[in-house]
Amino acid sequence: MDLSNLKPAIGSTKNRKRIGRGAGSGTGKTSGKGHKGQNARSGGGIKAGFEGGQMPLQRRLPKRGFTSLNKKVYALVNLHDLELFEAGSVVDMAALGQAGLVKKVGDGIKILGDGELTKALTVKAHKFSKSAQERIEAAGGKAEVI
Repeated sequence: MDLSNLKPAIGSTKNRKRIGRGAGSGTGKTSGKGHKGQNARSGGGIKAGFEGGQMPLQRRLPKRGFTSLNKKVYALVNLHDLELFEAGSVVDMAALGQAGLVKKVGDGIKILGDGELTKALTVKAHKFSKSAQERIEAAGGKAEVI
């Protein structure tokens, strides 16, 4: 077998619809667009949300709230996730990334106090919840703010 013998699986590919190729093709003459009207014209059609001149739904509904430009988004890690590290190890951004616990860091990493920690770890992160900090220190570890 080589590259010249490869074919797509049966039924996985379809020929495109060839329009405007004569009356016998089924899509000749008006090319499937019907007779005249807005959608038969070149560049015709209406934009998304247009309701024939009626006030569109997205303009009838009231605006709610706002999006802060200064909002910080932290990658969240729970204490029970840190159990996979060996006792005495240093848990930082690189270690969390390699373990697959953090994919997108954003504005930093925050450790939350969900679960129990039984090992003494040195955890380096941007933020800690109070309960997480207490539990890390109760297990004999250290919580260091980067």
